[in-house]
Amino acid sequence: MSTRLGAKIRQNTPALRRLLLVVGVVFALSLAPPAHARTVHYWIAAVPETWNVVPSGQDPISGRTFTPEETTMQTVLYRKFTRGWGRQLPNRFFSGDNDGIPGPTIRARVGDTVLVHFKNLDTAFGRPHSMHFHGFRYRFSSDGSFIPGESGIGAAVPPGESVTYRLQAVPSSVGVWPYHDHGPAMQASIGGGMYGAISIRGARERRPTREFVVFFANHLGLHTVNGRAFVGNTPTFRARVGELVQFNVLAIGEEFHTFHLHGHRWRFADEFIDNRTVGPAESFRVRIREDVPGAWLYHCHVEFHQANGMIGLYRVARRAAGRAGTSGGAGVAGRP
Repeated sequence: MSTRLGAKIRQNTPALRRLLLVVGVVFALSLAPPAHARTVHYWIAAVPETWNVVPSGQDPISGRTFTPEETTMQTVLYRKFTRGWGRQLPNRFFSGDNDGIPGPTIRARVGDTVLVHFKNLDTAFGRPHSMHFHGFRYRFSSDGSFIPGESGIGAAVPPGESVTYRLQAVPSSVGVWPYHDHGPAMQASIGGGMYGAISIRGARERRPTREFVVFFANHLGLHTVNGRAFVGNTPTFRARVGELVQFNVLAIGEEFHTFHLHGHRWRFADEFIDNRTVGPAESFRVRIREDVPGAWLYHCHVEFHQANGMIGLYRVARRAAGRAGTSGGAGVAGRP
């Protein structure tokens, strides 16, 4: 019996070797990083700024007017810089770029390693600051939350000092998430606008034609979208028929809000809706293949919040002549 078994093993040795080789290759590929995996660098600093929540000085719907003294605050905000914090980058035309409120959007794909280099340039208040990130996978040293006796410098970066947070975008990271200061002065920092959005796509997920950040908060007693209050001050988002549009909706602070978009609906939990609740530090994304031109309102449907500033415009133009607009990857997010 043993002789026959040995003969069979010798006879099938080439096949066994091929099988073991295939198994080994498959196992190795499973451990290898995705082919598109990148290391992405962000250079961000906490910078003192003067911020006006109602720069136009008015609510055009109610006719209410404001003085700059009523709507202006001295604060510290997240700003994006060139490598080594060489110079502050300009704020471009689309929401979540380098607006101040919110801070620069951090973008990644599953498989990416994101290195956020943070420097505290708070010369106005002299407070320690940090960055705490939702959604990513990271070690405790990159958590950015201040715990006396436990956390290191990354949770309370002194003025003039810097730190690097190392973050991993894993499959469970897909979606939209907030980041914010979680240092010793967290409440004052968030109240002053130290927060931003994270947008993580799946490894093979299509990039939207346009991507908008809608961040609900409260500043100086006004209900704000991206740090501004009332139509004409809050962002006016723009798109064209046929484009794939993504709204990234987030909230921070102490209140619950709802995101309502006139003339549109989207699928959620196996049904279509046009209004969804978002609470403190909660977030979600909405994807729409645009098909309805017009000037549409978006707002929080808590009526007092809407009347107190949490409202804006979404302008949809007809499809441009000679432009397909349906690739989902063409164009630049937010271009008028």
